[in-house]
Amino acid sequence: MKGPLQYSHTFLAEILTKHSQVLDGTMGNGHDTLFLAQRAQKVYAFDIQEAAVARTKDCLDQAGLTNVQLILDSHENLDTYVRRLDAAIFNLGYLPSADKSLMTKPDSTIVALKKTLHCLVPGGRVAIMVYYGHQGGVEEKDAVLDFVATLEQRNYTVMLYKPLNQVNQPPFLIMIEKH
Repeated sequence: MKGPLQYSHTFLAEILTKHSQVLDGTMGNGHDTLFLAQRAQKVYAFDIQEAAVARTKDCLDQAGLTNVQLILDSHENLDTYVRRLDAAIFNLGYLPSADKSLMTKPDSTIVALKKTLHCLVPGGRVAIMVYYGHQGGVEEKDAVLDFVATLEQRNYTVMLYKPLNQVNQPPFLIMIEKH
């Protein structure tokens, strides 16, 4: 059985083509950016930390991929850079092995999700990995769950993929598909 992070890639891979325009809303260490860059025409990857941009650039350089625009900015400003999206992924929380005081926040995350859904084409998908076992994480988790629960069902299908028998607040996946 696949864990939520692995399943997020499976969920997006089903629709990605060599013509896809995609978003990594939280590039972190670059793993999702690399995954997307191997399958899409163009990747817009955001992070507010220079360390994340540097790590992701190294990851992409090693793979020889040049179809990524690395953006040192908050994902809430994505509409400055992006007009159309086929898919997007977000990993909420903080950058592993970095300053844990810098993390995604409910307000900017909800703005980013609204803008992402606005840019998303019909049939497009969004994968949101929710890590909430840190200070402020529960508030963001609750805000995101409340937001996606209000999405109009005639326009979106929203699903939750979550471990039920694990301890210590295991991360879970929210999947959105636009109709």
